[in-house]
Amino acid sequence: MKKYMSLLLAALLLLVLFPGCAAADPEPVVMRLGSLKGPTTMGMVKLLSDSEAGLTKNKYESTIAAAADELTPKLLKGELDMLALPVNAGSVLYNKSEGGVTLLAVNTLGVLYVLEKGGETVKTVADLKGKTIYATGKGNTPEYALAYLLSQNGLSIESDVAMEWKSEPTEVVAQLSTVENGVAVLPQPFVTVAMGKVEGLRVALDMTKEWADVGSTLITGGLIVRTAFLQKHPEAVKIFLEEYAASTQFVNEHPAEAAALVEQYIGVKAAVAEKAIPACNIVCLTGEEMKTAAEGYLTVLFTLNPKAVGGALPGEGFYYQP
Repeated sequence: MKKYMSLLLAALLLLVLFPGCAAADPEPVVMRLGSLKGPTTMGMVKLLSDSEAGLTKNKYESTIAAAADELTPKLLKGELDMLALPVNAGSVLYNKSEGGVTLLAVNTLGVLYVLEKGGETVKTVADLKGKTIYATGKGNTPEYALAYLLSQNGLSIESDVAMEWKSEPTEVVAQLSTVENGVAVLPQPFVTVAMGKVEGLRVALDMTKEWADVGSTLITGGLIVRTAFLQKHPEAVKIFLEEYAASTQFVNEHPAEAAALVEQYIGVKAAVAEKAIPACNIVCLTGEEMKTAAEGYLTVLFTLNPKAVGGALPGEGFYYQP
């Protein structure tokens, strides 16, 4: 009897000294991610691949769509936990849901370019005056980014250019194929797609550089999380940011390997993706760096059109601070 009591006491002592040994690691948290077909998803392809292989601490399920409007209702209904989307769309959701979402990171800086077919008449933003411009993203980043640049050069998007809005970048590429001379605004990787398909096409302006020249930072995308999910799984969200940061680093440092994953998950051909990745400005800005960049960008948009950010600049609660 004494022998059994001694063994029991020894076991209890081990539990007290090493409580982590008392139970197996908790089950990984399942996170339902939504993202768009483009650079905002390109940075997470390694994360998605590793999750499928069981190499991540969390488990990630992905839904990829062509437009943010397909995914934002699912986030608000609780059918998605996180969403990669334009930062200003995140601000709109924050205001609409009264703080129901939180910005975790900025994941893409500027990826927009002005392309010209059949000439070299566009060398500055001012040269866009009187042009017909084909683009996607009415009511979103492309429209506001272009409107701001035009305004900083004494022009108006309403009266000084003729905008022809398309629903997807592939439609813009198709349109450029049918005209002799044309100007378009496209994001990467569709710039690279267009350059390979449309003869006589050139990059006329890098909109990220043009924004920098007028003292601002152009931001394309960010990662938002449902605030309720963040409150329920704070540690899992920290782990997600670590695993996501590692994914973006892999994509930037190994574009050839990442390009194969881009083709697998997004459908952009690997050869195109490999060329496009260096121009996609894929990042993972968090904390104060994220807040500074996002606040500056949203302030520019608010000045242009308060509706672009949901009627008001988001409060401090919008920005995730671990």
